[in-house]
Amino acid sequence: MGPMAGIRVLDLSQIVSGPMAAAWLTDQGADCIKLESPAGDPVRTVGTRKGTMSAIFVSVNRGKRGETLDLKNRAHHARFEELVLWADVLVENFRPGTMEKLGFPYERCAALNPRLVWCSITGFGQDGPYTNIRAYDPVVQAASGIAACQLDGQGNPSLVQSLVCDKVTALTAAQAITAALFSRERTGEGQKVDVSMLDSAIAFNWPESMYNHAFVDPADPFPDYGTLTRLWPAKDGLVSMAAIQDSEFHAMREALGNPETLAKPEYESMAGRFQNLATLLPAMGAEVAKRTRAELMEGFKASGAVGCTVNSRTELLLDPQVAHNGAIITVDQDDAGPVRVARHPARFSKTPAVASPGPAPRLGSSVHPQE
Repeated sequence: MGPMAGIRVLDLSQIVSGPMAAAWLTDQGADCIKLESPAGDPVRTVGTRKGTMSAIFVSVNRGKRGETLDLKNRAHHARFEELVLWADVLVENFRPGTMEKLGFPYERCAALNPRLVWCSITGFGQDGPYTNIRAYDPVVQAASGIAACQLDGQGNPSLVQSLVCDKVTALTAAQAITAALFSRERTGEGQKVDVSMLDSAIAFNWPESMYNHAFVDPADPFPDYGTLTRLWPAKDGLVSMAAIQDSEFHAMREALGNPETLAKPEYESMAGRFQNLATLLPAMGAEVAKRTRAELMEGFKASGAVGCTVNSRTELLLDPQVAHNGAIITVDQDDAGPVRVARHPARFSKTPAVASPGPAPRLGSSVHPQE
């Protein structure tokens, strides 16, 4: 049984941030009901799909049970109240004020179930000047500074080609829900947890991307982190390498065959390497370009250097370390057949996460009878 076994989650959320947070709790053993309107979660038909079941929907809703209610219809309110009484956790990511308009603000639900942990995910927060703006991942990347840290070849801000803000918000929400449940064990009382995508993205981006803006008073300048990273062309593709500490540089040099061009005294210290990047980087690039990705990987493994090949999407599925970790598993999604998803990444020694998640719920499916 997983560490969240016995916890009941009512997931009203849509798209990625809320559903992924609830999916992680489900992976850890929680019993989750995904509650949808008759129209269904919009992400059911986003991206690659079979019929009305998209790969994204399966990924962030696997293992959940399903039910459909129309909260705009008062005839469905009694059933929703039953579900609120059943739940330990409620997750929603509607625009601020939506649950109030539907007649079920936090206060009403908490009166019904004082032990309820209610997690409300918003784009910019429950109030403030941006609360009426609809929030999707690219908008939050722009507002949070993440786009400003992803400079293109002309030095212009660009977007991370991933729903990075949605997903880091999901992880923030899952952790916050777990903390609120832990607090409930001590106090016996539930509470409301507000998680905004903007706040989550800023916190995620801050440590290295904003270090030049951290000290209030003047501090020693340092190149922005993004300028220190790059991909290196090999004979047959790209690799990623890093060598900040002296031991890492020595290992990288060994992986590249200890060439004389990288054995200069000024490269022996981190300060010396940063002061001589104009000569060091071309010398490293020339050595990388002499080798195939397979040859470089053998060198990285032998020396313990910081480096790896840049996997294509197809290569990721075949990567030997990914296979060894069992990081990709399949969900048997009824008529859609097997669907690849990422295994829950945390490993628990005594309360393992679900090894084989069940399918994502069909729209309009009925939950099992309640205990």
